[in-house]
Amino acid sequence: MGSRVHLPLFETRLANGLLFFRFYAASIFITIFFICFYRLTCFPLQQGKIQSLSWFGMFLSELWFGFYFFTTVVVRWNPVFRSTFKSRLSSRYAEEALPGVDIFVCTADPVIEPPIMVINTVLSVMAYDYPSEKLSVYLSDDGCSDLMFYALLEAARFSRVWLPFCRKLKVEPRSPEIYFRNTVEPSDDSAVSQRWLLIKKSYEEMKMRIETMAKLDKIPGDIRKEHKGFREWHFVSTRHDHQSILQIIIDGRDPSSMDIEGKPLPTLVYLAREKRPHYHHNFKAGALNALIRVSSRISNAPFILNVDCDMFSNNSEAIRDALCFFLDEEKGREIAYVQYPQSFDNLTENDIYGNCSRVRTGLEFAGFDGNGGPLYNGTGCFHRRQTLCGMKYREDFKFEWKPMEYGRNTKQSANVLEQSSKALASCSFEENTQWGKEMGLKYGSIVENILTGLSIQCRGWRSIYFNPERKAFLGVAPKTLLQYLIQQKRWAEGDFQLFLSKYCPLIYGHKRIPLKLQLSYCLYFLWAVNCLATLYYVTVPSLCLVKGIPLFPKMSCLWVLSFAYAMIASCMQSLGEFLCCGGTIQGWLNDQRTWMFKRTTSYLFAFSDTIMSMFGFSESTFVITEKVADEEISQRYEQEVMEFGTPSVMFTVLTTLAQLNLFSCTLGIRKVVTDDVPIKILDQFGLQMILSSVLVLLNLPIYQGLFFRKDTGKMPSSVTYKSNVYALLACTIAMY
Repeated sequence: MGSRVHLPLFETRLANGLLFFRFYAASIFITIFFICFYRLTCFPLQQGKIQSLSWFGMFLSELWFGFYFFTTVVVRWNPVFRSTFKSRLSSRYAEEALPGVDIFVCTADPVIEPPIMVINTVLSVMAYDYPSEKLSVYLSDDGCSDLMFYALLEAARFSRVWLPFCRKLKVEPRSPEIYFRNTVEPSDDSAVSQRWLLIKKSYEEMKMRIETMAKLDKIPGDIRKEHKGFREWHFVSTRHDHQSILQIIIDGRDPSSMDIEGKPLPTLVYLAREKRPHYHHNFKAGALNALIRVSSRISNAPFILNVDCDMFSNNSEAIRDALCFFLDEEKGREIAYVQYPQSFDNLTENDIYGNCSRVRTGLEFAGFDGNGGPLYNGTGCFHRRQTLCGMKYREDFKFEWKPMEYGRNTKQSANVLEQSSKALASCSFEENTQWGKEMGLKYGSIVENILTGLSIQCRGWRSIYFNPERKAFLGVAPKTLLQYLIQQKRWAEGDFQLFLSKYCPLIYGHKRIPLKLQLSYCLYFLWAVNCLATLYYVTVPSLCLVKGIPLFPKMSCLWVLSFAYAMIASCMQSLGEFLCCGGTIQGWLNDQRTWMFKRTTSYLFAFSDTIMSMFGFSESTFVITEKVADEEISQRYEQEVMEFGTPSVMFTVLTTLAQLNLFSCTLGIRKVVTDDVPIKILDQFGLQMILSSVLVLLNLPIYQGLFFRKDTGKMPSSVTYKSNVYALLACTIAMY
């Protein structure tokens, strides 16, 4: 008898419009060739040293833009999109036969990451449309906060009513805060309406208790007596000096752990790994590695989902979607992880800071998938436990899970498990082991997720990018420009450090992953280097316009067509992609603006800090993005008013560049108005004036913050004074 043929659990399709994109890419490459040819053949050797050096710098910048465009084309050459067949999964596997899933939620600071936000994420993943007895949720609290522990106890109690409510009403999303905020209160007097109001009241009471404790910044003694776990904080010196704290709050294998309908609850575990001043804790990577070890003792599920504490589940079927990839009989055995896009719940209509990264999540990650697999984004990712533990891929690999192999011995009590598992989260456990090297998430980088994903792929595994119509996870995007720029700086710095290390994909990935995937990684690993060419293009043409030095062909010359086509075609292609990914025209303009902002600030400081750290002058640090903002900032964010407010060297750079281009644009217009033959000035400096005008347009929010706004979010006076001095000084030097 022949082997049984199974229908695939997922399908793959190519993107539409590839022929048009490839034609566009070919035309841009031809245009780049003409631009370089023009730079070389029309080099102004007889026009003085300043013009020659400026011209050569333009040539190098355009060469860089050409190379970076090449990496972009490699990524977008063959994007693929996935869809799943969950009905086939259900017909193939009974509910009791489905594999277990361990879910890791990481938090590190109860002030920056408020407990009510964290437990909403926890409750959303506890309420997945999946057998509860197969789920184990672990909260890693690197802040070692008794307030966070208290909030988790409250969440455990509330889950007894919340999970049945979600099942009965098919609630989406399953974060109570978001659900009740976005759902209209029922007006009838039915039993369902009464239950809806009762659950909402129960949630609001829980929220009030948690926020009251947060304001008190102390857990009262009578509450501490309610759970033995609070005794652990008697031995905590500081959040950076304490023992391992491990508490199984809900034991999913205990028959008494039931919801109000008598159905089992997921296992819920609190972990604050041991920290001591003389041990490096390796940031988020260290926390996740501790979770991997502890969970292997408690639940040992074959699949692991990790999410950041602000990324609540927005799609209750996300686990089943991921399993369609892992459990596919033909292709599933080669898949190490399934990456979902990082999306946000608090975006404004036109996404003022470009947080959504529509083109990246809509096209670039799909391009990675077509080239061999997306990078590991750090959140919203389902992993095969074996691959996280260092297993190499073999063609004869066969995945099987058995209840006794995956899942702890039910005879062990929660107390016994807690005591025996604490050592796995101790500071000294990893000494003289392969943890952080060949096992778990890799250490030595502030973008540990990127490095870990690359190393997994280099061991022969592939990854999958899945972007369902209903987003699987939604998080909290930065609400201020400074938060956004700091976040971008951390990502760019970590990526560039990897490029300059032994983990450079062109070296580390040689003969291990496809060349097209190696080049795809360079699209992000070289973010920081973009600052050099971009800074040159936004400063030197403007300064040369002030001095009267032409850097582009005359408007009456045929060479101008190459520059005009490159500019117009790139803008049209970018706008088309953005609109196809669900954006708006104003959103695209905002995206272009923040693209320039981060290239001239975040990437600049990422580049300089990386070079400084190479010579031992500085050390990279992991910065947590703040998840809360005061009422005024939130209101301006909703109104899409750009937030400045805080003095920062990044704002000094931005305002100096904005002022410089405003001065040069004004002087250029003055030259045209006062010259005897204005058409001659326009002919000679037309492209430079257009470039300067476009930069002025992109900087409009900065001018508003400098000169017109009166609110607390305006540009700080100190920044305004400094930028005026720097810009005037630069223009004066250029002129004289």
